[in-house]
Amino acid sequence: MKKAGLYVGLAILVLVALAAILAPWIAPHDPYAQDLNNRLAVPFWMEGTNPANLLGTDQLGRDYLSRLLYGARVSLIIGVLTVIVSGVIGITLGVLGGFFGGRVDDVVLFLITTRLAIPVVLVALAVVGLFGSSAVLVVTVLGLLLWDRFAVVARSTTMQVRGLDYVSAAWAAGCSTPRILLSEILPNILSHLAVVATLEMALAILLEASLSFLGLGVPPPLPSWGLMIAEGRDFMFFSAWVIWIPGIALFVLVLGINLLGDGLRDLVGGRA
Repeated sequence: MKKAGLYVGLAILVLVALAAILAPWIAPHDPYAQDLNNRLAVPFWMEGTNPANLLGTDQLGRDYLSRLLYGARVSLIIGVLTVIVSGVIGITLGVLGGFFGGRVDDVVLFLITTRLAIPVVLVALAVVGLFGSSAVLVVTVLGLLLWDRFAVVARSTTMQVRGLDYVSAAWAAGCSTPRILLSEILPNILSHLAVVATLEMALAILLEASLSFLGLGVPPPLPSWGLMIAEGRDFMFFSAWVIWIPGIALFVLVLGINLLGDGLRDLVGGRA
């Protein structure tokens, strides 16, 4: 039963990833094609639906299912790239601080404390609002702001393993410091960092959706789920499904990633 959440989360993430990868082949329409004569067509479970648009159309007549599938690409790409950028920064700082200690660790702790004092959402809003909205800028900003958890976990786990026998054996065998860090320390803390990666990915996806909802995320007409919610808010009282379809998709994806992270955490904790 403990692994049920892990399997459910993994299944959700795999399904969303497959939908995103196969979007060009399974999307019924061009997500950017407009048909003003077919605006706000209702989804299949409502009366008067158009069989050609299973999830209806938006305010510009664009097929909602197609935009939903391509929107999964935007969310996953931004989430993965943000984790890569923040992971490289945080893991590097954390491993160096935990391994060397002393002044190096003091500098790392100072950087972590400074980062924790910075409000992520406000800084992201300010930077994106100042330089304009683009997917590259969103990834860069979020990657530079979400590395602190990686650093904290990498530092603490590195401090735990640096005095173990296999590290001492590597020193005795004459291994260089970079080799010890890359071949002895890093592989033995990756399981803990994988849990952090899932949490940061879910947070990055939510932040991207929030920025897109405010008009400061990925620029239109890219089919971001947050942007789809923002575009549909003017019609929420008469065509509420234009908001809650991408909202449910966003909820399910974040839920799946969090379930996967919780399952990995249980496995890592049980192994420890």
